Amino acid sequence: MVGRIIQSLDCVAEGCAWLAAREPAFARALPLVGALPLRREPDGFAALLRAIVGQQVSVASARAIWARLEAAGLSDVAVMAAATDDDLRAAGLSRQKARYGRALAQAGIDFSALRDIPDKGVVATLTAVPGIGVWTAEIYAMFALGRADVFAPGDLALQEAARMLFDLQARPTEKALRAMAEAWSPWRSVAARILWAYYRVAREREGIM
Repeated sequence: MVGRIIQSLDCVAEGCAWLAAREPAFARALPLVGALPLRREPDGFAALLRAIVGQQVSVASARAIWARLEAAGLSDVAVMAAATDDDLRAAGLSRQKARYGRALAQAGIDFSALRDIPDKGVVATLTAVPGIGVWTAEIYAMFALGRADVFAPGDLALQEAARMLFDLQARPTEKALRAMAEAWSPWRSVAARILWAYYRVAREREGIM
């Protein structure tokens, strides 16, 4: 069963109100972080390829590589599936990411069908493709599919934000944060938005850019 889909800022606001009423830490954080973004993007091949491009590189580098891929038509699944190593290297992809991009293009994923698959099924389908880990699959479910109750506890910013907001002695592990986030269901995706925003505010206060 597919749960609630975040379709508008009203959905985000509803989730914020629910979380603030049940968790004092979120109630404290919300006035500090201001309005939260919707953070929705079109689903499909390009969204996942962009996530692969962004792995382990700066935001600026990821944008530059993505622009070259689009200019070369490589954001199209058929073009990527037929691309050579030289094509992909010329666009700025490493050998490993070139392999991942082609594997995704050749995987035959029915992206439209993913919209009607439960969260665990989405993650299982996507992580079967080389180069797509649980974090990438969860981010896709959150922002491309709009799932309201998906969390990405492997995200270091979420871990650090949770440490600061909940005054933990150490950054929680992925397993510990996943367990912690169960209390935030059915709005775990909104909880993630709050934590990411809180992380940004905390870094700015500390003078870390």
